[in-house]
Order: sequence, then C-alpha cells, then structure tokens
Amino acid sequence: MDRNSFLKWMAATPFLLAMTRLDEIMFFLHKGQKTEKMPALFMGHGSPMNAIEENEFVRGFRDMAKGIPTPKVILCISAHWYTRGTMVTGMEKPPTIHDFGGFPQALFDVQYPAPGSPELAVHVKEMMSPLSVHVSDEWGLDHGAWSVIKHMYPKADVPVIQMSIDQKLNPLQHFELGSKLKDLRNKGILIIGSGNIVHNLGMVDWANFNKDNHGFDWAIEARAEINKYIMDEYYQPLFEYNTHSKAFQNAIPTPDHFLPLMYVLGLKDKQDKITFYNDKLMAGSLSMTSVRVG
Repeated sequence: MDRNSFLKWMAATPFLLAMTRLDEIMFFLHKGQKTEKMPALFMGHGSPMNAIEENEFVRGFRDMAKGIPTPKVILCISAHWYTRGTMVTGMEKPPTIHDFGGFPQALFDVQYPAPGSPELAVHVKEMMSPLSVHVSDEWGLDHGAWSVIKHMYPKADVPVIQMSIDQKLNPLQHFELGSKLKDLRNKGILIIGSGNIVHNLGMVDWANFNKDNHGFDWAIEARAEINKYIMDEYYQPLFEYNTHSKAFQNAIPTPDHFLPLMYVLGLKDKQDKITFYNDKLMAGSLSMTSVRVG
C-alpha cells in the first residue's frame, strides 16, 4: 500500500482509527513485507534456578542470541502453559509469573518486564484458523519463557507473547499447528519452544544433580534416538513417543515438556539446517538439549 492509498484508506474509515492503535495499523501495513528469515528455537530450560545462576547452559542461551538477528517480537510456546484449548497472551504488559515453589526468594524477586504485543496475538489467532484461539489476559510470562529469554535479551526490550499448549491435541496436531506459523519467521518474529526433551522429575538423581553430563542408561538411549530422528527428519517415532521404547516412556512420562519441540520441528522449511546446543544430560533423568532450526 503506497502513501496516497493509505491516506484514502484512513479518510474512508475514521471509525477504525478510534478503535485501532497506530502500531496495530503499522503491523497491518507491514504484513506483506519480509525481513531476514529468523530461526526457530527449542530451548531446554531445565531448573528455574537457571534464571539466576551462571552456568554453561545460560551461556549457551546468550551465545545463541548473539548469533541471530534481533527479533521484532518473540512468540514462546512454554511447557508451563498447558491448557484446554489454545490461548495466546494479548496484554500490553504481561506479568512475570513465578509458577514454582520451594526456591530461594531471589528467584521470586526476578521480574522480566518485557512488553507484550496485542497486535501479534490477534495476527496469530487469524493464522491458526479454523482452529479457535482465545486471546487471553489471564496469564503472562511463566518461567518456561522468562527464565531463558532474560539471558538472551536482558534489557527486556523485545516484546514477548506466549501461546499455550492444548492438552487435547496429539503430537502430530501440535506439529501441524507449528507449520501454520512458518510465515512469521519471515517477519522478524522469533518463535521459541521451551521445555525439556528428557524430563522425568520423579527419577531425578538428587545426589548427583551437579555431575557433568550425567544420565541414566535409558536417558542416554532416549536422547541419542530422539536427536537422530530430529536430524534425519523422521518424526513418526516422536509423534508416537508414548508407544515407542521403554526409554522413550521414561524420558517423556508426561507430554507437556516434549510438545514445544513439535512446534519448532513444524516450523522447519526444507532448506533449513538443524543444529543442537546445550546438548547434555543432567541429574540422571533430565536433558538440556536445545535445537536450532534455520
């Protein structure tokens, strides 16, 4: 749309201007413009303490951010917003949610005041059609989002929205929803899936929690197999994880931390390269493995 057409459009629709903020209009005008293609990231977020600790994993988050263009907005699919139906945060100032217990006060004191992006929330809702998506003001940024993003963009100057994981859908359906969002990668939007590929809290080896790259035999097996399926782009065993090997069933006792990976894999184009980072096991039954697509 050129300048003259834009002015005519404004003059013809004054009632819209009373309802629509300037940045929403600009978002509409830029919908057809492409930017440098953004990667898609799966982040193994691990313990909430990673938010305030200095270790190799948070350095991996920071290094990843340094190697990609600064996004206009971040869309995060976090393991910790597991809902009935699909929702997306639509508030201008999403609160920092401390959705955990038993940790030091210093962790509860952390605030990550990144702005939201109501305009992107509405756009995502439209992109997901015919799926019904509810724009919500009842959530915010949970620790699956802010505990990793704060290391990537510590100034909290990049807007962030979250999309929930619908517990009624199977892994293939989540993969297909990720595919619907591909075009956002060409518009300066960084999409992050945050969870853990191997995540069995009931079997954590607390006595060896800080031992380097420590995994039980089944965790080592599951991590190696899943990584190979990702690299080979052979996703069927991942879609059927709960009927796969015993190692898979130990690694993924519940789907919440695994499903964000499905969105990121669904965002892959044929020419995209896949790389791993932070690819280590810890505490016997957890994996910090993170994946970059593109």
